[in-house]
Amino acid sequence: MTSLFSFGERLEGYGVPVLNERAVRAAAGIVFFFAIVSFMNAWLIGNFQPTRVFVIAFLIDFTLRIFVNPRYAPSLILGQWVVRKQQPEYVGAPQKRFAWAIGFVLALTMLYLVVIKHVIGPINLIVCAACLVLLFFESAFGICIGCKVYNLFNKDQAQLCPGGVCEVDPAPGAGGSLAQGVVVVAFAGLVGAVAIWVAGHNPYAAALQVSAAPTQQGAIDPAEAERCKVPDFAKAMGHEEKWKLHNNCK
Repeated sequence: MTSLFSFGERLEGYGVPVLNERAVRAAAGIVFFFAIVSFMNAWLIGNFQPTRVFVIAFLIDFTLRIFVNPRYAPSLILGQWVVRKQQPEYVGAPQKRFAWAIGFVLALTMLYLVVIKHVIGPINLIVCAACLVLLFFESAFGICIGCKVYNLFNKDQAQLCPGGVCEVDPAPGAGGSLAQGVVVVAFAGLVGAVAIWVAGHNPYAAALQVSAAPTQQGAIDPAEAERCKVPDFAKAMGHEEKWKLHNNCK
């Protein structure tokens, strides 16, 4: 019977407690989705309400992961269910606990700044960006940045890392060839050229000019002026021009 308060599973043949990496990555992807949605609401339209909800949910989830048992963390329960038909890949639990502790500290910081103090400023963006980077690398590439930091502070190095990166040295050329690098550079150049072309051929420019044009009497429509009145939260963030852009206002 599994203990309520434990971290990782003790399985035969493994020298350290382990976690199912597939479930961990799935959980990271689920959390990343809600994190990016709340971040974009705050960044683009200055609506911090989704961020406040997300921070509290994130903190509860990571508290359960670290101080109770990962088996009872909602994101990991969902992640485990999503990958239930996949072969488990077991990785060392100690480094994961350290990595999640970093996320827990970031969540506590955001709780104080955003939920309690209602702070608006660059520090929020930096902390949010750090969370997003950690979650994205975990879910997209299976790279646990916090686990790499773990090795800097522990004499007992991490074992059973995802993809065997703790034990295996990559073969020469494993990261790709020169020809493949040229393809990536050429693709980036092509996308850049397309972006320049698109910027110079904006089919919506005429519509924006019409919406911002004065009425026949030479005065701005009062209803339009009221619609384009910049809200206080956008002014507080210094996002007046961005708010006008996203609301088709001049």
